[in-house]
Amino acid sequence: MFQQKEEALNLDLQLFLSQVGILEKTTLANSLFEDLVTIHEDLLGDLVAVLEFDPAAKSKDEVLLAYPGFFAVVVYRIANNLWGKEVAVLPRVLSEYAHGKTGIDIHPGAKIGKRFFIDHGTGIVIGETAIIGNDVKIYQGVTLGALSVSKDKAEEKRHPTIEDNVIIYANATILGGKTVIGKGSVIGGNVWITESIQSQTLVYHKSEIIVKSKNKFSEPINFNI
Repeated sequence: MFQQKEEALNLDLQLFLSQVGILEKTTLANSLFEDLVTIHEDLLGDLVAVLEFDPAAKSKDEVLLAYPGFFAVVVYRIANNLWGKEVAVLPRVLSEYAHGKTGIDIHPGAKIGKRFFIDHGTGIVIGETAIIGNDVKIYQGVTLGALSVSKDKAEEKRHPTIEDNVIIYANATILGGKTVIGKGSVIGGNVWITESIQSQTLVYHKSEIIVKSKNKFSEPINFNI
């Protein structure tokens, strides 16, 4: 039964590839299915990362069925494989499907290492030339973007590099192809970064919240966070 489903999927892929003008459709489809073992191993690592670092995750089945971040990573790993084979259109179709389902926008050309963990995930944007190392954790609203969007920069590295064991908290924005976030760093929420950060660095945004009673005689309380 499994083999029949695999053969049917292979034929569907070949049909799509032929429709977008790819003559090597059979070779490319077979190559993807040969790579599925490696892709599966990478996804098992991603799954373990979710179970290890998210206290809300109770089981593998829960992650597989109900975690949008993991779903987006699954689609990315397949789309990235096809992107590396220079398949036209389909990788972008896959990434946009995941984007529409999860709110997570990962370009199939991005390079993402092992045990990648997306928590919540809504609003994440990862650009085409971004490089992400192993054991990286990213929260909702993070942007790994470009400083320049001009067409003449299309072949240059426009998006940042995130090294191993980095945590990036919600709504952080990291821009620029020369920007490198060093190993083991923690990037706090709501920060804006356009320059490289050394390894083992904590970066956070400091703001002040004022809590004031409606009683006009009371003194305001300031919180620095």
